[in-house]
Formats: sequence, structure tokens, C-alpha cells
Amino acid sequence: MNPNELLSSYDYTLPPELIAQSPVIPRDSSRLLVIQTSTHHHHQRFYDLPQYLEPNDLLVLNNTRVIPARLYGQKSTGTSVEILLLEEKSPDRWLALVKPGKKLKVGSEITFYPSQTSDPNLTLTATVLERDSETGGRILQFFPPSGTSFWDILEQFGEIPFPPYVTQSEAQADQYQTIYAQEPGAVAAPTAGLHFTDELLENLANKGIQTAQITLHVGVGTFRPVETENIREHTMHQEWIEVPQITVDKILATKAKGGRIIAIGTTSVRALEGAAQANLPELLTAYRGKTNLFIYPGYQWQIVDGLITNFHLPKSSLLMLVSALIGRERLLSLYQEAIQENYRFYSFGDAMLILPTARRS
Repeated sequence: MNPNELLSSYDYTLPPELIAQSPVIPRDSSRLLVIQTSTHHHHQRFYDLPQYLEPNDLLVLNNTRVIPARLYGQKSTGTSVEILLLEEKSPDRWLALVKPGKKLKVGSEITFYPSQTSDPNLTLTATVLERDSETGGRILQFFPPSGTSFWDILEQFGEIPFPPYVTQSEAQADQYQTIYAQEPGAVAAPTAGLHFTDELLENLANKGIQTAQITLHVGVGTFRPVETENIREHTMHQEWIEVPQITVDKILATKAKGGRIIAIGTTSVRALEGAAQANLPELLTAYRGKTNLFIYPGYQWQIVDGLITNFHLPKSSLLMLVSALIGRERLLSLYQEAIQENYRFYSFGDAMLILPTARRS
């Protein structure tokens, strides 16, 4: 069997001390592994990015905003409950992951208490409507105070959820948002974008490098582990995306001028390629809907030329996506070098820039 299709082929060992617990300050002082050709790469800082891009290049950013998706409450029996919101199904009705799952049967009622309010009498309740077989989560019907919606009071009850491997962080909630975050809906940050500062974006614009935005609300699909040894048997969970017409116009104009499309993060890749796949064999058009696109080596790229991305977990679908761009063996070799050079890994860690000239043909 093709090694690129085996889960075990995407494994590597990471020393725990290289898992970044807090972001660097300023954001753009993180390290950047620049991959220029099929054989050449070197080590820079993220603020060096403009010197590796060209006028007429287009950076595509994910403008999703992380919501305070983690809530704490208790059942009527007094059992403590932790909720991680995943997706709004309809007004005040959400799909959520729950702990402890076995204790939250259909019909269970939960009372939440605010984490950020001066009103101790403000309460929020929810009822478990059904179990979701795809995620193992629950569909919850929330009952906010009269005259309000769940969105109106979420900031007062929820917390920004850091990833589970971030256990000793000194980061503030706003450090887990990109500076251009606009559209609320994500339960995790599009972390490649965390490196950008206003000054860096200005420097890029001064060089003639444009930006465009898409929205992908990062959900469980991004982090759901691949559990089948034959990765082709893995099914990605759907995530909501929007590629607006203004972004489509910029992409088509960029390609017409010979410019390059550089995706900022794997979420931007999935949005652009997901929208393109939904419209094949026609040209890219505006798209608003869901995608469960799973990208791994052998994928035929439609839109994306280059990529800025962080370093990803072993055996993850994100590692497979990046492997589809430059090759699995080369990527794992670069990861080993990054480990030797003490790069910082995962959400608050360092980044790599994969230029179009480094792509695997």
C-alpha cells in the first residue's frame, strides 16, 4: 500500500517542552522556517515575510473569531458539567461536546453560572435534546433570560477555549484571536494568522502585496483525530465556510496577472479548495456552505499556490494537508530539523512559509 495513505506514516516524536504554552510578544517575532525550493530552506523571523513575497501576490486570511465556547455548569443532581460549543444549529440550539458524557442523557437539565458579570442572579439553563452520533456530542437547547438571546449573554458565561495541550499558559484571551478576527463562530483560532501585526500588514501592503478574506469557523473537523490506518477511510467533519465574491474577484485578478495565491493557514486552504471543489469543473465562484474536504498527498490543487502554517500534531489531518503541498517525507524531515533547532510547536508556536517554488510537482 502507498505509504502516503497510511496513518503511521505521519508520526513523529516531539519533546513536550517544545509545545508552546504562550505566544511570543510581539506576535511577528516568532520564528519562520522559509521553504523556498524543493531543496532549499532557511530560518528567519516572521517579520521578514515581506522579503519573500512579490508584488501582486495575494494573501488569503481567515477572519473567523473565536467565541467563548467553554461553559461550566451543573446538573440538578449537583454533578459538575463542562460544555464545549461546536456549532449553532438554530437560535439557542447548539451542538456541543460534553463532560462527563455518560452523565448527560437526553432530558438532562444543566444550570450555568456566569464567569464575567456583576449580577450573581443572572442564570442560563439548557436541556439535552439528543445525542449526536457523528461527534459523540449533544444537541443542547439553551434557555437564556427573558428578552435575550444566547449570543447576547455568551460573553458573560463562556470562556475562550485554549487547545488541550496548552496547560500552563500565561496568554490572555485576545492573544488567541487574530488582529483581523471579525466573524464570530470558531471554537479554535486559525493559528497561522496569530503572527500578523498591524505593522507587518502595512509593510506587506506597501510592497504591493494584497490581502483577501474568507471565513471558516474552526470546529471539530480540524482537530478530530484520524483513527483509521488507511487514511482514505477517514471522514472529515463538516465545517462552515464562506468565500465572498470580492475575494473570488481578487483571486481571479491575481492569477490573471501572474500573481500567487498564498493561503494563511490550513483553514484558508480548506475554504478555498472546498469552494473550488464545490464548483468543479467551472471556475471558482462565491460560495457559502459547508465543506468536509480532506486533503492528503495526491490531491489535485485548484487555487492555492503557497502556504503559511504552524507546526501540527503527529498523525493529524493538518499534517496530511501540508504533506500534499510539498511531500510527506520532506515535511517530516523539516519537522525533525525544526525540533533540532528548538522551534516552538502548535497553536502558540512558530510558523513555516511554503513558497510556490517549493511545491511538489
